[in-house]
Amino acid sequence: MSKTNSVALSQSTEPKRDRMPFWQRQLLSFKGRFTGRLSSLFMHVFLIGLAFVCIFPLLYMVVVSLMSNSDLNNAAVQWVPTRLQFENYFVALDILDYRQFAQNTLLVTVTATIGHIISCSFIGYGFARFRFPFKNVLFLFVILAFIVPVQTIIVPLFLTFTNLGWIDTYRPLVVPTFFGFGLNGALYIFIFRQFYLTLPTDLENAAKIDGCGFLRTYFKIVFPLATAAIVVVLVLSVVWHWNNHYEPGIYLRRPHFGFLPGRINRIIAIVNAPPEELFELLGMIEDGEDTLTNAVVMAGTVLVIAPILIFFTFAQRLFMQGIERAGITGE
Repeated sequence: MSKTNSVALSQSTEPKRDRMPFWQRQLLSFKGRFTGRLSSLFMHVFLIGLAFVCIFPLLYMVVVSLMSNSDLNNAAVQWVPTRLQFENYFVALDILDYRQFAQNTLLVTVTATIGHIISCSFIGYGFARFRFPFKNVLFLFVILAFIVPVQTIIVPLFLTFTNLGWIDTYRPLVVPTFFGFGLNGALYIFIFRQFYLTLPTDLENAAKIDGCGFLRTYFKIVFPLATAAIVVVLVLSVVWHWNNHYEPGIYLRRPHFGFLPGRINRIIAIVNAPPEELFELLGMIEDGEDTLTNAVVMAGTVLVIAPILIFFTFAQRLFMQGIERAGITGE
């Protein structure tokens, strides 16, 4: 059969929309628009509901943090306080000793994040590009290191750091990160490895031909291309180190060495203490208040997570782009 006959046959078997009556074409067009809008409506309702479930705890926390004692004891007050009690935040700032403990948390978070980016990117590149004995076995241990929670190995870690004289210092939280260990270091190695596997080897081969050594090739060519993976690791490391309170609670015994998340327990203890022990703090609250309540606890929680929320607000676009380009989505 010739090409002309086959085309004519296919055209004869296809529905002739232009030959349909006007009302039938309009009906098909309306059906298509209605189906598209209905599916879009369902999708928007689903996403709005999902977003509300995710944001509900934050909204509840902010609302309660602005309530007075009378509002908390009034069943009629649910979402709109009768008056905004900003004094709760001043009391929480004082109890948290916010400036000192925020500096401690920021110092360890920034240093540990830098260590993770440098070491984990280097190790991930080695797993992605080089062949060496027991490579797959070693990478299996990396995966196991991420799966096994730190609570199961905290005793040998504590004994090791005790023998090194690192207890009551930030070294147990910072030094391991420069060797690919530390908080979720195995995950960061995996992220960098997956990204480097997506890079073509032509650039490295060209650099080798031009006389570049391994280190120069890595730091001048390969590492600058890993911006997507770096952003992902940066955001995850900052969030997890800032919110980490388990390991600091084990290694840091001196109270003034602690981090902000651990200070929430201090607020809870003070809120549950007898009012006569809180005379100076109660003086910061407006007349009529005679105790500290969960509103102060919520205010302190907002103050603890506020830096992370601000950081993620500015970094979320780069973070989502990095997730798509880092090779960890199955692409």
